[in-house]
Amino acid sequence: MNHAASTPSQDSLAQDFVAFAVDCGVLRFGSFTTKAGRQSPYFFNAGLFNDGAMLGRLAQFYAERILASGIQFDMLFGPAYKGIPLVAAVAVELARLGRNLPFAYNRKEAKDHGEGGSLVGAPLQGRVLIVDDVMSAGTAVRESIALIQAAGAKPSAVAVALDRQEMATENGQDVPYSAVQYVRRELGMDVCAIASLDDLLGYLQQPQHASAELQASHAQVLAYRERYGVR
Repeated sequence: MNHAASTPSQDSLAQDFVAFAVDCGVLRFGSFTTKAGRQSPYFFNAGLFNDGAMLGRLAQFYAERILASGIQFDMLFGPAYKGIPLVAAVAVELARLGRNLPFAYNRKEAKDHGEGGSLVGAPLQGRVLIVDDVMSAGTAVRESIALIQAAGAKPSAVAVALDRQEMATENGQDVPYSAVQYVRRELGMDVCAIASLDDLLGYLQQPQHASAELQASHAQVLAYRERYGVR
């Protein structure tokens, strides 16, 4: 599997996804503070895919990327909270495409009544694909891995909507690798992303986006990439 970032000319799915995210107001340009305290010129908020049509289209993007990746998996897992609607929607779309697979998710607080525990859905078993929105620090993924392994299953891969391709932080300090790279290199898991920061830059470079406002955004995103980006 090729982990290299796709270029815009090679990856129409990524370009279609970036355009879709912008149209939905999920991907915005301006000045935003990230979890790491950086001033980012763009913001991706998957929680704004908040109606049935948008969520359904998002699931189509995930399913197409997952199936094209060649990743082998037996079930799906969604980390609380944003991963919960994502994993359900992706499971529905994969079933529509002929891959009917079980899925599960976790809740933040364990229940002591009803089914109890912190896991909901199908029993965790076999090779598990984790479905989440973005990976910033990798905290949700590491927590998911621990839950999956504790259940005796194998965390095999992660699918995200956007690979920010920027340095992660540890103990408040920048480190020379991204959360996605950490998961690939240190944890030995595949990661597939619908689109990356390179694809976002490719979108901003297209002639139809030559407005002064978007050209300014392109320069700002490029400068951010130069300062915090990883390859």
